[in-house]
Amino acid sequence: MANKKKQDSAEQKTGAVSGYIKGAGQIVEEQIPLTLEKNYMPYAVSVNVSRSFPEIDGFKPSHRKLLYTMYKMGLLQGGRTKSANVVGRTMQLNPHGDAAIYETMVRLARGNETLLHPYVDSKGNFGKAYSRDMAYAASRYTEVKLEPICAELFKDIDKETVQFVPNYDNTMQEPTLLPATFPSVLVNANVGIGVAMASAVCSFNLSEICETTIALIRNPDFNALETLKGPDFAGGALMVYDEAELENVYKTGRGSLKFRAKWSYDKSNNCIDVTEIPPTATIEAIIEKIVSLVKLGKIKEVSYIRDLTDRNGLHIAIDLKRGTDPEKLMQKLFRSTPLQDTYACNFNILIDGYPKVMGVYEIINEWVRFRMGCVKRRTEFDLKKKKGRLHLLQGLEKILLDIDKAVSIVRNTENEVDVVPNLMIGFGIDEQQAEYVAEIKLRHLNREYILNRTKDISTLTEEIADLEDVLGSDRRVRNIIVDELKEVSKKYGQPRKTQFVYVEGEENADEEAESVPDYPCRMFLTESGYFKKITPQSLRMSSVQKLKEGDEVALEFDSANSAELLFFTDKATVYKSRASAFDDTKASSLGEYVPAKLSFGEGESLFSLVATTDYKGYLLFVFENGKVAKVPLSAYETKTNRKMLTSAYSDKSKLVSICFTEENSYLLMKSSNGRMLIFSTALMLPKTSRSTIGVAAMTLKAKSVVERAYIIDEETAKKYSKYIVKSIPSAGPFAKDIEDPDQMTL
Repeated sequence: MANKKKQDSAEQKTGAVSGYIKGAGQIVEEQIPLTLEKNYMPYAVSVNVSRSFPEIDGFKPSHRKLLYTMYKMGLLQGGRTKSANVVGRTMQLNPHGDAAIYETMVRLARGNETLLHPYVDSKGNFGKAYSRDMAYAASRYTEVKLEPICAELFKDIDKETVQFVPNYDNTMQEPTLLPATFPSVLVNANVGIGVAMASAVCSFNLSEICETTIALIRNPDFNALETLKGPDFAGGALMVYDEAELENVYKTGRGSLKFRAKWSYDKSNNCIDVTEIPPTATIEAIIEKIVSLVKLGKIKEVSYIRDLTDRNGLHIAIDLKRGTDPEKLMQKLFRSTPLQDTYACNFNILIDGYPKVMGVYEIINEWVRFRMGCVKRRTEFDLKKKKGRLHLLQGLEKILLDIDKAVSIVRNTENEVDVVPNLMIGFGIDEQQAEYVAEIKLRHLNREYILNRTKDISTLTEEIADLEDVLGSDRRVRNIIVDELKEVSKKYGQPRKTQFVYVEGEENADEEAESVPDYPCRMFLTESGYFKKITPQSLRMSSVQKLKEGDEVALEFDSANSAELLFFTDKATVYKSRASAFDDTKASSLGEYVPAKLSFGEGESLFSLVATTDYKGYLLFVFENGKVAKVPLSAYETKTNRKMLTSAYSDKSKLVSICFTEENSYLLMKSSNGRMLIFSTALMLPKTSRSTIGVAAMTLKAKSVVERAYIIDEETAKKYSKYIVKSIPSAGPFAKDIEDPDQMTL
């Protein structure tokens, strides 16, 4: 018993409690969905709501905390202060470290040139948004203050226009939103990556946004395309105008908009000067891509490229070889480099704490609803103040009736604490009014002073009535918002930086047709996967093909250098290339190894090759199980320059043969048990899906499979007419009179 007491005493001293770690070390089974819901979901929600996405005022929490700190530091007026000072003060609201805070400041700064309307007036090196390698200076070297437009973000913030909450350690208050007097969420670009979702809001011209918002307030059915021409970025560039895609973005909040660089041709130096680039591109990425294409031999017109960017702005110089057409070269560069890039719009914004993808129309409507709340709260604040002031003046007015009586009451009151009660009794006023009267200096207890104060009563009464009318009329609140938008547009509006370029038919044009010479050639494909492209002149010189030991020619056909080649593999994949991408060879060379040139996947082997110049005709996929799929060759045509297409054919059964036919012809099939049939491909309907399993063509007995299949000409089909069937599926007769169908004329 004594030992037990000693043990209990020791546990109390060390803080250990018997049974507190009960079950420690045990492995408890728990379902993965429950674990994700309990642990990962709260984290995901916190990231999306508290860090990644902008709210209706246009800011993420990190932006809002930084700007509000600068506002409280008085940086809206006066001179600049060191950035390190601002970063340190911001940590009272944002505990995520000085580096993250300073990076946020850099993006908001005028010197970085990210925002269309910067919020931070900067001095020093803040890097550049269009350069990946141009680093910004440390915070101890740079200086900042707020831009004048920030006055519109904090206007009337001290009039309870927005809600305030405690900061992370409950030592001060911070706003949940900023009462911006214009739709800042659409005026400056904002990109965020959350958990399982992302946001990308492009920037629009301030004047156009204000005009569009006013128009939508007055007419909800207004077409925004009439005033909101398109995105406007700080870096300028040119937008490839696509009205249908713009309308889709305005309505849904999703879509891809194309931007291309602004350039000019310097004839004296024979070079192209690029001065503006798409908002998603950087100088380094553009130069690296052009250099890479030059090394690969895909661009032969460029002799040198220089980065001439300096304090005056962005400048890339592309030196051309003699005789180069700059217009054609730029079209090629637009197709193959970031000189033309897309901005993927995804207007995902937090509304009342929930992420929501909205179009421009819905965002503006939500902002108007938010701004109406701000105006009403400001009106209520002003109304409360004026009513309080009126109440005091009404008490003072009663003193005017008998000033001597008020003096007498104060003078004849023995105790100071009784002055206010005695004034309340003497003049029939309440405590608040009596306190106000009692605090008036003796020198002000004269008729002139009191008359000057009380003459504001009628004015206050009218103002109060007007404010109450505003609170009761949404129409008047909207008119106030319209007036504020007009003022903002007049004060801070600026001309568009991003202009438009109209492109008709260029996107559907053949990307390389102009630069690819067209001439006839004969193509060879060996069983091992070697490809040769030989001109007729070279074949006349020597027609004996050099092959690897044990290799044989599998395909041989005439085509053109401009043809597109479709290399089908045994993994249901097709690799697309152009004949012009392969060098002209001679019969005495081995040719180019296709799997290496086109970067086949691991374990992937070449099965067959089809060449085309117009994607007309059909492909017949013959499978081991007796089924045949008829697919239009046009199903493999792509508008973009895609190099690989998956699901090129069905992989449900082993592929035996791929046959190409321009129109209906005869297909011969032979099974492993010696049966053979011939049928017209007109009996089959084409399928638009590349991965179709096809239709049954040959009925197979147990354990037998299709071994071979060919396209044969009409003369050969007549010769073996007894094998022709009128309908499919069919087993076909035994091929007894044909020793080897491979020897038939194809």
